[in-house]
Amino acid sequence: MVKFTYNDKSEEVELNKYSKRLTQDPTQPATQAMFYGIGFKDEDFAKAQVGIVSMDWDGNPCNMHLGHLGTRIKESVDKTDGLIGLQFHTIGVSDGIANGTDGMRYSLVSREVIADSIETNAGAEYYDAIVAVPGCDKNMPGSIIGMARLNRPSIMVYGGTIAHGEYKGEKLNIVSAFEALGQKITGNISDEDYHGVICNSIPGAGACGGMYTANTLASAIEALGMSLPYSSSNPALSKEKQAECLEVGDAIKLLLERDIKPSDIMTKAAFENAITIVMVLGGSTNAVLHLLAMAKTIGVELTQDDFQRISDVTPVIGDFKPSGKYMMEDLHSIGGVPAVMKYLLKKGKLHGECLTVTGKTVAENLEIAADLDFEQQDIILPLEKPIKATGHLQILYGNLAEGGSVAKISGKEGEQFTGTARVFDGEQHFIDGIESGRLHAGDVAVIRNIGPVGAPGMPEMLKPTSALIGAGLGKSCALITDGRFSGGTHGFVVGHIVPEAVEGGLIGLVEDDDIIEIDAVTNKIELKVSNEEIAARRARYQRPAPKATRGVLYKYAKTVKPASEGCVTDFD
Repeated sequence: MVKFTYNDKSEEVELNKYSKRLTQDPTQPATQAMFYGIGFKDEDFAKAQVGIVSMDWDGNPCNMHLGHLGTRIKESVDKTDGLIGLQFHTIGVSDGIANGTDGMRYSLVSREVIADSIETNAGAEYYDAIVAVPGCDKNMPGSIIGMARLNRPSIMVYGGTIAHGEYKGEKLNIVSAFEALGQKITGNISDEDYHGVICNSIPGAGACGGMYTANTLASAIEALGMSLPYSSSNPALSKEKQAECLEVGDAIKLLLERDIKPSDIMTKAAFENAITIVMVLGGSTNAVLHLLAMAKTIGVELTQDDFQRISDVTPVIGDFKPSGKYMMEDLHSIGGVPAVMKYLLKKGKLHGECLTVTGKTVAENLEIAADLDFEQQDIILPLEKPIKATGHLQILYGNLAEGGSVAKISGKEGEQFTGTARVFDGEQHFIDGIESGRLHAGDVAVIRNIGPVGAPGMPEMLKPTSALIGAGLGKSCALITDGRFSGGTHGFVVGHIVPEAVEGGLIGLVEDDDIIEIDAVTNKIELKVSNEEIAARRARYQRPAPKATRGVLYKYAKTVKPASEGCVTDFD
């Protein structure tokens, strides 16, 4: 771990000149009394207040340690001259626990709740700067969206990746547990081994260890410039993660001194850097959804077609799970994300001039990063010998996805698939179909009515895709949906279909035995049914009744935009 130096003594200024706490006038007796009540001394009123928000909660390995990291960050801030740290908390949802249940509908919704709560707390208290400490998937984009709305000096400290589990000499991770279910359904695993896999997949604190959504988003946000170097690849329980927390005070002070805000860092070029990292590492489809939302919030024009443009010229060179061999802890051992970025910068694949939370540019940060040694490791391959010559994320259009869709094509499952539709109204219907043998080789499974509005909440289909792999159908079947996928998903899959079924999308009119053609070379997804038959089906279609009539899911369904717009809820 390299210690970065943040303070340039020649440029230091009085921090209280940057204090913008409009709602905290220290001359008001009530305001003073409240702060004295939490332990302020007279000299503390002149200090810049740093809000430190963690998504800490006991019920999830990804989040269970975040409070401890937040406390270390507060220590760092409090020891830094001119600053005082104030901790607060917001929610989290465990995707690993919620996947495969109705609770998964709340996962994407939690991104908005996190952003709303950060904006609300920091907006009301008018903290001068924000440090967010996220763990599981939606924590990170929720944090960045909240920071973008406030547009005050901000840093994200990723909670870090988990270590691998192990059973009978085999390395395990969260997807191992889901795939074991498919093996159990088909009788390909003993009860003893099934229990052994479940008990040993998750050994402790940290986010899911492959290049799943958490590690994908952490890597993207580091490349975006909103995290300190190495944040995304420092493991959760490592000494490097502890050291990173202790660097935050100096880093946030520099941002305050120079008044560097998220809008100064999160430019179009910075988003292109983030997308490039997602592509080379073989990252999650969820990155499309979340980067679109983050860009929209900060005012950067970004569309899903930008992902395709970058995918067309960016090879996959990271051999990571779910489709590859390695975990994020392995990348940490060879220099982490900065080592990858340094290599890409040398190859002209990154914008080196982009500003970051260190106060330095991407290029300046990477000067001291490790060089990749392609003779000593095969975790990251040379651009000239890629795993896939172009990006694995493909944006497909066609009559089944007039507004677009996102395919995750690693290359191992091929790039074209034509098959017979097997229609399932929701996730459990699909699992029932696996158990009953309704799905066969050559089929295209269609899981619908689970989009942002239809579910509502656009749940992940990790359980169905893992069950498909476990049942031995991963290479012989495709799956399409108006829902989305976990970063742990692999196989021939297409999600984020727009329009979704309940919003008039053709996916809602597909019937068993229809022919569906998916082509990731020409980027097409087509239902091979005549226009006359489609018109007849549309005439007799009845939209399903809403699945939520009150509460947060109801509000979400009423305000959410399509996946092609990032599923944001606060824009017209």
